[in-house]
Amino acid sequence: MMEMDLEKLKKVQIELAKRVELRPFESEVRFVVGLDVSYSRKLNKMVAAAVVLSYPSMRVVEYSWSVRDVEFPYVPTFLSFRELPAIEEAFTKLKHKIDLVLVDGQGIAHPRGLGIAAHFGVEMMVPTIGCAKSHLFGKWTMPTPKRGEWTPIIENGQVIGGVVRTRDNVKPIFVSPGNLIDVENAVKWALKLSIGYRLPEPIRLADKISRRIVNEGI
Repeated sequence: MMEMDLEKLKKVQIELAKRVELRPFESEVRFVVGLDVSYSRKLNKMVAAAVVLSYPSMRVVEYSWSVRDVEFPYVPTFLSFRELPAIEEAFTKLKHKIDLVLVDGQGIAHPRGLGIAAHFGVEMMVPTIGCAKSHLFGKWTMPTPKRGEWTPIIENGQVIGGVVRTRDNVKPIFVSPGNLIDVENAVKWALKLSIGYRLPEPIRLADKISRRIVNEGI
């Protein structure tokens, strides 16, 4: 494992967060990609998968993956320094022009405004949404149990994300913009891309493929 200087990495996050641009997202969407990472503890390796779906058909048209040694330990709020090299490598292998990216993790709902989705969005300069299974940062209340309902995640009086119910009576997900999209549109697209499961389909399939590669042997 590489040595860490967390104070230095905090400064990197603070500087990169200044480059995040939140804005209305009105572009035509033809291809969306989901990014997720699975681990082989036995081999100390990670597999990042990038799965491209056409929209609105939601058909898989392409996927890629990368295999990397795990060189950075798991430290809360520093996930991007662990996983970003792998997901960026998988993403850059894609041949389709991607209109929207969904990452399994936080966007700006992060103590320094730079979760893995925001870090990725700034580095790759693509519209990016973070979709996490658990809460990390900001105040929130539970939405009602019906699909489509959501409540804001608030920090210092600013809405930085949404707690989104993607299925009736199923735990919500925590959605926040990464880059080049605003909260309202991040929530809207997280819901549009959730079709019968808790997680948006691009992320669900990226998780499935990365797990399969780990289980079949890297």
